Amino acid sequence: MQFGIFSVGDVTTDPTTGVTPSEHERIKAMVKIALKAEEVGLDVFAVGEHHNPPFAAPANPTVLLSNIAARTEKIVLSTSTTLITTNDPVRLAEDYAMLQHLADGRLDLMMGRGNTGPVYPWFGKDIREGIPLAVENYALLHQLWREEVVDWQGKFRTPLQGFTSTPRPLDGVPPFVWHGSIRSPEIAEQAAYYGDGFFANHIFWPTSHFQQLIAFYRQRFEHYGHGKADQAVVGLGGQAFIRPKSQDAWNEFRPYFDNAPVYGHGPSLEDFTDQTPLTVGSPQEVIDKTLTFREHFGDYQRQLFLMDHAGLPLKTVLEQLDLLGEEVVPVLREELDAKRPAHVPDAPTHESLKAAREAQSVTA
Repeated sequence: MQFGIFSVGDVTTDPTTGVTPSEHERIKAMVKIALKAEEVGLDVFAVGEHHNPPFAAPANPTVLLSNIAARTEKIVLSTSTTLITTNDPVRLAEDYAMLQHLADGRLDLMMGRGNTGPVYPWFGKDIREGIPLAVENYALLHQLWREEVVDWQGKFRTPLQGFTSTPRPLDGVPPFVWHGSIRSPEIAEQAAYYGDGFFANHIFWPTSHFQQLIAFYRQRFEHYGHGKADQAVVGLGGQAFIRPKSQDAWNEFRPYFDNAPVYGHGPSLEDFTDQTPLTVGSPQEVIDKTLTFREHFGDYQRQLFLMDHAGLPLKTVLEQLDLLGEEVVPVLREELDAKRPAHVPDAPTHESLKAAREAQSVTA
């Protein structure tokens, strides 16, 4: 079981002080947060891709993640998400293979469509073709990482003749891919078809919605012959604000929640915590609620938390990571690993994928 954090890189005014960090400060803070995540024993640091305010970073996740890769040793670096719709698959193949080499294999990535309408025309795309773009672009990316010489023709980009993407994936093993979605069964189908992971970032919508989406992915994963439904590779998002005392957490987080760019001025904090994975409280309360995710979705492989949003100052975020890494994750890891049946796999890593590839070549 992997535990980690993901960031959306928002630049948001702190509602308690009126201070807005500069883009420079926010970008540098994300590096410090990643380093702290490794220090406290988390497994994954993931960052999204955004091209519009109020997000400062990163328009190109590979730049930020390359910097972090050079300064870390163990933590897996990921995206949350990489826009498979508005990026050229050839560029994605080359950029992320390069990052995979620089990180010595400590890389996977999450593909997503992107739901910000204005971004599509900035890159010459139409959001109404989001699903067809995601399907075609990923089919090409998948092929580029697995075939030395590619001949290809599709609808959305110029054809390729005798093309070789460089550098080749490290050890001949492409980065593992998660497909992220909040509402599209077509993306769950795509993940199942390739035997890839499916990441449900269920931080805004009710549990029942994602139960249906994950159940569909599991069913289709088994249909395509990749294993039993409960062996499908599932990741979940989550949110938490933690203080040693529950009431302190509620009092401190409330102004940030009430003024957050996405859900501020909407449902009350009480309603939102009741209906979504957001947990505000003590370490034990975060543990208790997170353990219910297995009851809702089955055994899964990756749990990421959003911790650095809504204008929270860096000092507070780093304190949150101390509590998460020292008091929450060790208990969750022990509890969830003990409950997971032996036939349910761990989250794929470069080393496990490399070993599987070598074993397959021996038996072939």
